[in-house]
Amino acid sequence: MAQPITGIVPSGGPSVGRIEPPPPAVLEGVRQRDRAALSSFFDCYFDLVHGVAYRLTGDRTAAEDLTQDVFYKVQLAAHSLDPTRDPAPWLVRITRNALYDQRRSARDRLARASTSLDADPLLRNQLRGSAPSPEDTLMRQERDTRVQAAVARLPESLREVVVLHTFLGWGHDRIAEVIGASHAATRKRYSRALTVLADMLEDLDR
Repeated sequence: MAQPITGIVPSGGPSVGRIEPPPPAVLEGVRQRDRAALSSFFDCYFDLVHGVAYRLTGDRTAAEDLTQDVFYKVQLAAHSLDPTRDPAPWLVRITRNALYDQRRSARDRLARASTSLDADPLLRNQLRGSAPSPEDTLMRQERDTRVQAAVARLPESLREVVVLHTFLGWGHDRIAEVIGASHAATRKRYSRALTVLADMLEDLDR
């Protein structure tokens, strides 16, 4: 059994940066389905939702479709938004549920080619040295491709914790809140995801 991957996923994970939530008055407007408030809300959180959707699906077209579906569901579920809390976990839960709904209703059109995560810095293997040689660059690109393909092949329950930890930079406690699991179970799932990734990459290297 391969040991969990080290050096590929930094312990804190690259983050998109914390999005400052809109003022409570705007969030209350969203809850009341005010058109101006909804428009401001969508502008604020579009990149976050689309980024999560892309990394969960591994396909740009599917991510665009999922993002549209998420913001439609946001309007339907607006009454459940708590204007006193950060809406990011609420949005990620809606994104996860929208993806599951698509799969269950046979509208899944995802194509997980190994190149579907190209140019994604999420799991980039950091090489030492400020001026890598062409050979080092080629080896890094090949390694990146293998890692990205392996992430896309992870079971959904494992892939999502990798995405939320490395892309959003969320801690296990916040991820646990979104996926409805305990902190310990979330840490265990993340560790399991890295171990599975290690096994996949070991198989590819044989």
